[in-house]
Amino acid sequence: MERQERAQLITHYRDGYRVVTEALAGVTDEELDRSATGDWTPRQIAHHLADSEMMSAIRIRRLLAEAEPVIYGYDEKAFAERLTGDRPIQPSLEAMRWARETCAQLIDRMTDADWRIVGTHTESGRYGTEDWLRIYAGHAHEHADQIKRARGKS
Repeated sequence: MERQERAQLITHYRDGYRVVTEALAGVTDEELDRSATGDWTPRQIAHHLADSEMMSAIRIRRLLAEAEPVIYGYDEKAFAERLTGDRPIQPSLEAMRWARETCAQLIDRMTDADWRIVGTHTESGRYGTEDWLRIYAGHAHEHADQIKRARGKS
């Protein structure tokens, strides 16, 4: 990956929390638990983002700290369906925010050698720091768009 592409992805990654909170601005209790598209509800998406960001935080740490990192998959659908309930979304949004911030601190300190680190993902095989960035740079943006669609706003 060229440095310019990496820099753009990092900027996109840093913007993730903002786009999600903007997509949720003014959301009502009723809107949290319905989806105009029949997909996940905004509440499920908010909790998924917390789960995913906490997983991503562990993944980048394993990649950076372990000699032969193994990145474990998880059942996102089961997490969203079983762990959401009627829980308030604010703690999950804060978990997302701070997981991203701590990862951004690590990203800021990564060397060229760190960007070449590769581990193994239990579901998809080869998985490196660049793969991590490509996946998570757009993840929040994709879900912000999903929230807007669920609310009938896009």
